[in-house]
Amino acid sequence: MPIQASYIFVIFIWSTTPLGIVWSSETMPATLSVFLRMSIALVLAGLVIAMSKIRVPWHRQACTLYSYSALGIFGGMLLSYLAAKTVPSGVISLIFGIAPILSGLLAQRLLNEPRFTLVKLIALGLSLLGLYLICAVQIQTFQVPPLGLLYVFLAVSCFSLSGVMTKRVQLAVHPMATTFGALVFVTPLFGIVWWVMNGEFNPAIWSERSILATVYLGVFGSLLGFLAYFHILQKLPASTVALTTLITPAFAVALGSWLNGEALTVTLLVGAAIILLSLALFTFGEQWVGSKKNVPAT
Repeated sequence: MPIQASYIFVIFIWSTTPLGIVWSSETMPATLSVFLRMSIALVLAGLVIAMSKIRVPWHRQACTLYSYSALGIFGGMLLSYLAAKTVPSGVISLIFGIAPILSGLLAQRLLNEPRFTLVKLIALGLSLLGLYLICAVQIQTFQVPPLGLLYVFLAVSCFSLSGVMTKRVQLAVHPMATTFGALVFVTPLFGIVWWVMNGEFNPAIWSERSILATVYLGVFGSLLGFLAYFHILQKLPASTVALTTLITPAFAVALGSWLNGEALTVTLLVGAAIILLSLALFTFGEQWVGSKKNVPAT
């Protein structure tokens, strides 16, 4: 698949995933929902590996890559599912919007990337302001438990850390092999968490929407989504990959409001606009400043 197609597909999947998470865990335990999602993806990935005869290495370096990839899946997904019980899908996507900035901060420490310039520091400050407004309106107006919002922040932290850490492993592996290896590592962990935290399995109470959302997330959100994600992660810088979150929040908020009746307030929209502005400034700010400096005087 061309890198451009993979990038667009990731944007589509990540725009619909927050709403899918909310729907899939409506009538089944969140831990079971994410476990079933990963199980579906693992089985399908295994079939693809077997039919296409893609080589999946299991040496130490490869396992390190899979474990780093599994960190983002396990921490990001588990915490997102726990948060989805109380936090609207659009808000989950908006908070995930700060991933590029978190990735940039982590890359300074772990990849020896340059420190933030003044423009990026301003973008960081704006993102924190937008995040504060969004969280404040959720807590004060909609009585969303602060713990749910904390879950989302920890989820995006795991996601960002995973993306940066995988860039430290210099290994050419087929994206499907990375997807399968990560799922092998992470799916049993989800099963253990479900068994320890709940262990409930009662299909009689599951709604059709929850079942369909779980299947959708297993096939598209996990298998094909992870495949496309690891593909672009191999070809593009971690911060560039995280830029998909510059686009997905607007779609996710619109879908949550349209399909799930999630309330929108002026403060929420202002906070969302500030976060998107901070991401645009973080990404393109230095180019804007440089282009203005290069404009000849008249």
